[in-house]
Amino acid sequence: MNAEGQGREAAHRSAGTHLPPLLGVDDLDQLQAGLRQIAHAHDRMRALLGAVVTISGALDLDVVLRTITESARTLVSARYAAIGTLGEGSEFTALITSGFGADQFRGPGGPQLPHGTGLLGELVRHPGPLRVDDLSKHPRSAGFPEGHPVMTGLLGVPIRVRGTVYGNLYLADKEGGSFTEEDEDIVTALAGAAGVAIENARLFERLRRATEDFQRRLLPDLPRLPGLELRSRYQPSTDAPRIGGDWYDLIHLPDQVPCLMVGDVMGHGLEAATVMSQISNMLRVIAFDEREPPSRILCRLDSVLHELHGGPLATVLVARLEPAADGGRLLRWSSAGHLPPLLVTPDHRARYLHADTGLPLGVDPGLPRPDHEQAIPVGSTLLLHTDGLVEHPAHPIDEGMDQAAHIAATHTTRPLDQLCDALLAHEQTLHDDVALLAARLTA
Repeated sequence: MNAEGQGREAAHRSAGTHLPPLLGVDDLDQLQAGLRQIAHAHDRMRALLGAVVTISGALDLDVVLRTITESARTLVSARYAAIGTLGEGSEFTALITSGFGADQFRGPGGPQLPHGTGLLGELVRHPGPLRVDDLSKHPRSAGFPEGHPVMTGLLGVPIRVRGTVYGNLYLADKEGGSFTEEDEDIVTALAGAAGVAIENARLFERLRRATEDFQRRLLPDLPRLPGLELRSRYQPSTDAPRIGGDWYDLIHLPDQVPCLMVGDVMGHGLEAATVMSQISNMLRVIAFDEREPPSRILCRLDSVLHELHGGPLATVLVARLEPAADGGRLLRWSSAGHLPPLLVTPDHRARYLHADTGLPLGVDPGLPRPDHEQAIPVGSTLLLHTDGLVEHPAHPIDEGMDQAAHIAATHTTRPLDQLCDALLAHEQTLHDDVALLAARLTA
């Protein structure tokens, strides 16, 4: 210390003040490293919390599993990640991957699931965290399937659901080094949250199935009628809730004329399903009593609903298939704001029978409703459906109707079941429920 520094220190001592020792370069480096470590730990905790929130917000089981896999791989900077789900006999039932796909290790008979003979089996038999720096040197390592990417390091933790091991979460090949104890702690914490998310998704799936089954029980079985081949479909929307106000119906009137009906109550959920059940039951009674014309049936239904329930909003189409002299049928229908019927002829032509659709039920029960007629030749198929079949947020409804007509024309000579299935399969994601009633005129 030079003379000037010694003088300052002496002055402070004389004033009764004690100075801390000055930090050297090494001390500053250690302090900065500690601060960086705290910041890194803080960032990882934020990332972990973000991952937990993300997986907790998903209710589809497949989405939950894939989100867990992606989140784990990102959290510990792993090159590969996977979740292996287990069945009752502790055998692998599925493998959800991130960073590589099943097609990258496809064997002669298709994608291979782990056999449980190597390290993955060890984790199944002894469910607890497992960390391996070099797989090739571990005595329980069994190698990889043909075409599988070669991996070096492994971090595995079990996922428990209600105390039972549901599966295992695997991470492989940490970028820039080996997996650490901190990585293990983070993945273990994520696996704990994953168990809760998986249980929620499984409970939600049971609820979806129960509500879908309830919805289907509200819909009738179709009668067997001479000269008609009949098929129906009900497909709930891909998104919850899987219960709503779409329905179809067909009754054989006392004058031996089939009466086809399809409708859609505005809204979703249990309330819409309840109103749907009330409307469909009323419509059956009124159609059986009035018989014809269809417009009169709708007017009376609208009036009764208005008086009893305040006029719930719904679209309905009522159609009669009356015998014709040429052996075909005469379609007579009336619509309350519903989509028109789709007619498909044996020569691969399909068109919607556009006509005045009128207003939905619940708007003004005093307004008149027109009737419409169309000759239906033998071999033709008549399709009545709700708007979920043709509506999509990404394109106008006219485009969806054109697409449905094209599919129907392509499948017009195929079995009616195949035609119905093709119509429902053209959209991978249904944004609304679909009720579909198909009638094909046979000789």
